[in-house]
Amino acid sequence: MSEQTEKTQAGDATGTGHLERHRRFMQGTVVSDKMDKTIVVQVTRRYRHPKYKKYVNERVRYKAHDETNDAKMGDKVRIIESRPISRDKRWRLTSVLERAPTL
Repeated sequence: MSEQTEKTQAGDATGTGHLERHRRFMQGTVVSDKMDKTIVVQVTRRYRHPKYKKYVNERVRYKAHDETNDAKMGDKVRIIESRPISRDKRWRLTSVLERAPTL
């Protein structure tokens, strides 16, 4: 028991006592940028149906926080899971991977 206490105290003294949580990354396309500091990212996942053995495309939309309003509609972006920012926002924009072609 004393060894475990020493490890915990040593970790807290160096500032690394908290557990580093693994955060999920996702890549998707921006489908809306009409809100201020918020984008809607659509992530498409393709999987094989367990019963019918047919490939299914599943689309999920996430609201992500974009502090600088950098991402525009049609951009391919990477988002990371974060703490709740508002009622619907649980993701943050990390980078814009590919810009949408401008006409």
